[in-house]
Amino acid sequence: MLEILKNIDTQLFVFLNGIHSPAWDKIMWWITGTNSWIPMYALIVGYIIYKFRWKAVITLIFIAMVVTLTDQISVHGFKEVFQRLRPCHNPELKNIVHLVNNKCGGKFGFVSSHAANTFGVAFFLSNLFKNKYFSIFIFLWASVVSYSRIYLGVHYPFDVLGGAALGGILGFLVYIVHNFTQRKFAKYFK
Repeated sequence: MLEILKNIDTQLFVFLNGIHSPAWDKIMWWITGTNSWIPMYALIVGYIIYKFRWKAVITLIFIAMVVTLTDQISVHGFKEVFQRLRPCHNPELKNIVHLVNNKCGGKFGFVSSHAANTFGVAFFLSNLFKNKYFSIFIFLWASVVSYSRIYLGVHYPFDVLGGAALGGILGFLVYIVHNFTQRKFAKYFK
């Protein structure tokens, strides 16, 4: 069964990674870059400060917690444990993988840290704001960033799905703790 899933994952990767063009290479390279999204992050932080006032500090600490947890657990709890080679490091695929700017990343890829981080933040913020349009936007952002990792040849689709699931679980759990903390200490800051 595991071998069948691995074959499906590889075939899906080869198909998705094989759809590329010079223009999309540039777009996907930009999308995958963390610094590309600084204006969006600044708007979200500004809105959090506007909406939550004194509670914004606690909320921003919890967002940092989401990113730290998803990043560290995706590396130390998954990549270093499962040691699944990235497609661009896989000797069987190395010659057919479309890489952009010749960048492959670390040796192992399961689970995608980009997917874990973005979906962790998306789940946390979606629950925090409870706004349908923002939720659509933030999950679309997480999906596009995650897909860019397949396009760039550095993750299999199941790496991305695993990262999204890990991020979703951690983002939601941290939101629950955040919510409890906000209610518990709200009486001290009235």
